[in-house]
Amino acid sequence: MGVRRRLTDLTRPWQPGYALVAIPVGLIVVITVVDLLAPSHVHLGPLLVVAPAITPSFAGPRTTGLVGALAVAAQILVAALRGGFDLNHQVQIAALTVLSLLITAYAREQRRRHHELARVRSVSEATQRVVLRPLPHRLGPLRVASLYMAAEDEAQIGGDLYAATRVKECTRLIIGDVRGKGLTSISDASVLMGAFREAAHLTPGLLELTDVLERSVCRHLAEHIATSGVEHGGAEQPQPGADEELREHFITALLVDIPDEDAVTYMANCGHPPPLLLRDGGQVTTLHPANPGPPLGMCELPRSSGDPGTPEIMPLEDGDTLLLYTDGVIEARAPDGSFYPLAQRVAQWCGSGPEGLLHHIRRDLLAHVGGRLGDDAAMVVIQRSPALHPVQQLKRKIPANSAHRG
Repeated sequence: MGVRRRLTDLTRPWQPGYALVAIPVGLIVVITVVDLLAPSHVHLGPLLVVAPAITPSFAGPRTTGLVGALAVAAQILVAALRGGFDLNHQVQIAALTVLSLLITAYAREQRRRHHELARVRSVSEATQRVVLRPLPHRLGPLRVASLYMAAEDEAQIGGDLYAATRVKECTRLIIGDVRGKGLTSISDASVLMGAFREAAHLTPGLLELTDVLERSVCRHLAEHIATSGVEHGGAEQPQPGADEELREHFITALLVDIPDEDAVTYMANCGHPPPLLLRDGGQVTTLHPANPGPPLGMCELPRSSGDPGTPEIMPLEDGDTLLLYTDGVIEARAPDGSFYPLAQRVAQWCGSGPEGLLHHIRRDLLAHVGGRLGDDAAMVVIQRSPALHPVQQLKRKIPANSAHRG
């Protein structure tokens, strides 16, 4: 088994770290030669510790230990050629040996932490694929592109969310923003998206769907508060301040229905930033809702101040582009404190297509904030394509092919 492992190690592809080992080895050779040529009262042996010290930056503990051993051997060689093992050389050899062992232990711990971080990142990516599934590039007659930018380091998901599905001859989407940011809000986001994916196919209207999502979120928040009470109080009784904590958890959301045939879109806005409608020529319109509802999770408030049976109706013609986003985009601040002017910036990119538009916004947004966002940000771009629906294309081709055969 050991022979097989050694053969496997020999057949592994060459890695850049192997070539970098020449740097500490070269340092050992140079320091040793210079030390031997220097006057007797000049001792350069302590500089040999530099070789094992820099090795963990590109190699593992085994290579670090070998470099440390080579440095100790070089120090012994210098002592042997420069008058024997006097007290000075003995101290240098002992000190270099101890430091090399400590550096090797550090390299081992660093490698362990590196593997642990790789596992955590793998779990994060798996969670992203389950919770925040990538949107398809085509949904019926719509071209779709999505982008998520997490604020926390090493995080790929956070409190922002989006999802889309096909419901008969209609595309149904949701974009939302959980209060807070980063990994602590994934639980609330996953609950809402799970409820949306299930209820979107069972609920005919947007406002009915909004009510279903509201009940799901409130039930989840109530269970969360009850669980917190058991953990901290030892009983299933609400703890002091539980109602206030419940009110502080909410989710802004925008639900959209886009039928395949009608040049309109139906919207239900639950305290979310209004989307932008982009048209050729640089025309950008902010689609402010006439009757916005409160965010999801505000369990004591009514869902709509207007007619409960009628969603907002907005135009969406062929070639139009709809930009959905979370407040992490428009509330992104530059170093001078100014907010990101999304509506003004996108006017110059109206003809870029969904993917190109997101590429321009992402690059411009990061340049505006100086390279790092202060909050999670998500965007979804939807463009109604002038091309015919695939079913209609099939109907067009059938008689044409039949006539050709006749």
